[in-house]
Amino acid sequence: MAAETRQLTQDPRNHDLDNNQNFTRDGKWLIYDTRNPGIPESKTIERIHVESGQVEVLYEAEKGAMGPALGAGAASFSPTDDRVAFIHGPWKSTGLEYAFTCRRGGLVNGDGRGGFAFADARDITPPFTPGALRGGTHRHEWDATGKWLGYTYNDEIMKRAGKDLRTIGVTWLGKPVTVSKAKEGLFEGDGEGFSVLVVKVTENPRPGSDEISRAAQDMWVGAHGRLKPDGSHQRARAFVGTVRSSKGENIDELFIVDIPDDITQPGPDGPLEGTERDFPMPPMGCSQRRLTRTEKSAHPGVVGNCWSSPDGNWITFLAKDESGVQQIFGIHPAGGDPVQLTALPEGVACSPRWSPDGKQLVAVSGEGRLFTHPAPGVVGMPAGAGPTFLTEPVEGPSAPTKPAISPDGKTIAFNRLLKSGDSEWMQIFVVGLGD
Repeated sequence: MAAETRQLTQDPRNHDLDNNQNFTRDGKWLIYDTRNPGIPESKTIERIHVESGQVEVLYEAEKGAMGPALGAGAASFSPTDDRVAFIHGPWKSTGLEYAFTCRRGGLVNGDGRGGFAFADARDITPPFTPGALRGGTHRHEWDATGKWLGYTYNDEIMKRAGKDLRTIGVTWLGKPVTVSKAKEGLFEGDGEGFSVLVVKVTENPRPGSDEISRAAQDMWVGAHGRLKPDGSHQRARAFVGTVRSSKGENIDELFIVDIPDDITQPGPDGPLEGTERDFPMPPMGCSQRRLTRTEKSAHPGVVGNCWSSPDGNWITFLAKDESGVQQIFGIHPAGGDPVQLTALPEGVACSPRWSPDGKQLVAVSGEGRLFTHPAPGVVGMPAGAGPTFLTEPVEGPSAPTKPAISPDGKTIAFNRLLKSGDSEWMQIFVVGLGD
């Protein structure tokens, strides 16, 4: 039985959830951007009241803190104070173009009071500044404390050297970084936090090794980190890394990286700020580890974003089963064999999100049906329990995408692309899960 679904937005423009932390702490508001089609064309970051439909603009790219900017998008609410983190393009006055290597993490209050700042400092003029980055950050995810941001990253200095490799960074908010020689024309400047890269990438990984040429689809592990054997927790991010098989083919595999409490100390691979010839290097105490090895399976590789259970005991991802159908799999952060969690004949179309209580997964089937599925390890769950479908099948681009779950676990928001005259617009829908 499909649950009652309600269309929340109607106006002819895009309302893109971008698969982020879209709900406020109380679950009453949703945040989205207005990209058309991409983030450089997103004019505003807005929030909408789930019940009343009231819309409030939180940030306008054309009225930025230092004048008009190229785009503002992919917004997320902090879980502790509803502050908003989002992708911020360069000021138009710089003459720079929006690019993967030219964007920063903007911060603004989530109640409309403004208070703009940048999360990550930027310095692309040698000598570089420890704690500042030399490129562009993307899709900023808050940790449960509201003190850390994780994101993907592309480096401007390495792009100029022909090595535009995506990797992963974090910002420790509350430890501001000053760029003393910042040049406005280069989109340089100070940041609210200390930023580092935590994953090492290499242009030509050795075949059969755990070296990677790309890191992305990253997520914080657990509300407080991964659970260690002694019962303590370790801050970590899970991600998808591109390795080279023993035959020299690129394969995406699941990885995890442990992140120390103090990220200000350089590690053995080189300076935090990098050099003119190499990437910024991870801090002392960072340790990345491979979790999956799919080269010998019938259908190698993992797909989409990985997501972690709130308790840090599981990481879920998408991969093809033995028959070639894309399903949800889970694995422990300590490693071991992956466990297949779904067996839908039509497969699973989007990476699963976890409910806040850790008991359910939410995803979209290959037939365009939003569904919940029992999470792995739930006590008392009947063996073989399957999906509960919340919406009817929808074909093609109008199928649900980018589901987000409210903090109380009672509401799911998602996007659908709907026709309006000769155009198509991304609209927001909500569906209730009940008590």
